[in-house]
Amino acid sequence: MSKLIKLAEEQIISAVTDAINKNIAEGVFIEAEIPAFKTEIPADRNNGDYSANAAFMLSKALRMPPRKIAEEILNKINLDGTYFKECSVAGPGFINFFLKQDFYAEILLDVDACGDKYGRSDFGNGKKINVEFVSANPTGPMHMGNARGGALGDCLAAVLDWAGYEVEREFYVNDAGNQIDKFALSLDIRYQQIINGEDSIELPEDSYHGDDIRVLAQSYIDEFGTGLLDVSEEERRKALVEFALPKNIATMKAAMAKYRIDYNTWFSELTLHNGGELKETIDILTKNGYTYEKEGALWYKNIEIQTEILKRQGKTQEYIDNLELKDDVLIRQNGNPTYFAADIAYHRNKLEKRGFDKAIDVWGADHHGHVARMKGAMEAVGIDGDKLDVVLMQLVNLMKDGKPVKMSKRTGKAITLVDLLDEVPIDAVRFLFNMREAGSAMDFDLGLAIEQSNQNPVYYCQYAHARICSILKKLASEGIVSRKPSKEELTLLTSDEETDLIAHLGALTGVIVNAANTYDPAKITHYATDLATKFHRFYNAQRVMVEDEALMQARIFLCVCVRNTMRNVLSMLKIETPESM
Repeated sequence: MSKLIKLAEEQIISAVTDAINKNIAEGVFIEAEIPAFKTEIPADRNNGDYSANAAFMLSKALRMPPRKIAEEILNKINLDGTYFKECSVAGPGFINFFLKQDFYAEILLDVDACGDKYGRSDFGNGKKINVEFVSANPTGPMHMGNARGGALGDCLAAVLDWAGYEVEREFYVNDAGNQIDKFALSLDIRYQQIINGEDSIELPEDSYHGDDIRVLAQSYIDEFGTGLLDVSEEERRKALVEFALPKNIATMKAAMAKYRIDYNTWFSELTLHNGGELKETIDILTKNGYTYEKEGALWYKNIEIQTEILKRQGKTQEYIDNLELKDDVLIRQNGNPTYFAADIAYHRNKLEKRGFDKAIDVWGADHHGHVARMKGAMEAVGIDGDKLDVVLMQLVNLMKDGKPVKMSKRTGKAITLVDLLDEVPIDAVRFLFNMREAGSAMDFDLGLAIEQSNQNPVYYCQYAHARICSILKKLASEGIVSRKPSKEELTLLTSDEETDLIAHLGALTGVIVNAANTYDPAKITHYATDLATKFHRFYNAQRVMVEDEALMQARIFLCVCVRNTMRNVLSMLKIETPESM
């Protein structure tokens, strides 16, 4: 929350606490420990700008009805030196507080003073957070899940940054293991088919059948010819992967750049294998007693570590048995490590080797069962499992005219991330994918995304920004020179539309902190749409150009503060803020 809102809430708590203590000292209340109570903003501002539930929290200890307690608190409360002009008792015992106009004036002055940093805070105390998202296999095109994950992960990283954390964005490149072996096989078969004919060799059912594999194989032939037919299968596949994989990774990097995502790190899984960290991690698991050999493979004792953790949490054995936990293979019979083994080493690298205070992964909801397993594995290697958090993301349904869309008109194939970015404005993609919390399935309306109307949320927010720019230009064209009003002049903003809009401006920092705490950037898009709504309501109800020069300057200043705040919010999400539309 902004420092002003935080101070106002602290003033309520202090004033109420002092009043309670006075009542205890005078014998009105019996001796009792004052429990924690909270302040909140009532849904109906006519009931006050803030409300405190102290009377309800005290009722049991004082053996008095909340209404009576609230009335006695009011008899002793002193609001001198606070942002509040008065308070009253409502209903069964709520204590409602009403702000002075000074408070709203100071919010606007704070917005102006902070400029493009308004909304930022030091809440995170500079703790290091790694946000890993998208991390698509580099063996084929990126899909709709990657599209949502990209917008969600990047905007979450931005929210954490604004909340005062030191944030790094990371893409984990799965360039080792089974999927690369399958990639090599698929390239090899297509390579041979192009040279010797489609019927010369069959492409296995469980390999990659996409046209992109054929294109890569043809590209190799165009550049280097057919000489790989004369070398061993191992050498041929190695050469094809070394040619194709960098091209796919470069394509992914270009797509992410187009999506306005700038990663600090593209982390290669292969480095874990080649650098010895994977073996080192497995050795630690073995040393800690969490591995065993069976049927020529090395297994991880997932059941044992999960049981230890769940029992610490107070779960019963019956509850644990119902989970049907299973152990996991770390090293296969053929000596190759599993994806899970590499994943343990990778997360250990982030949390132990590179020293991040927290690792946040954005995964598809189909990885739900992997979360507890990976957090448990961190415990097994000696790392606090709570240092790893996972945001699970539901699927996206592409819709147009109320009907599902699965194929691209251009290619006739499933719509990829690149297709989407070619067809829909990037501003709309980034905003709309963050309109719902990650755990909610969502319909992405292609028609709405390109619509230039107030029905399109990102257009609606951008229009509010552009409308203010237009208002300011019109005033300037009529010879009205804006200036910074005094605090006294800003107290002239007394209408419900004005105070509601200013209060919303003051809430931005708290909304960002809340979004960071809950890993939910949707709170930011909702804030932006609410800001646009409250501005349009103000502008439709109150004229800016009025005869009272002081009031006019105060309203111009309010418009500027709204414009700058909208710019900060949209810029945080890497969304453009046009000055005309």
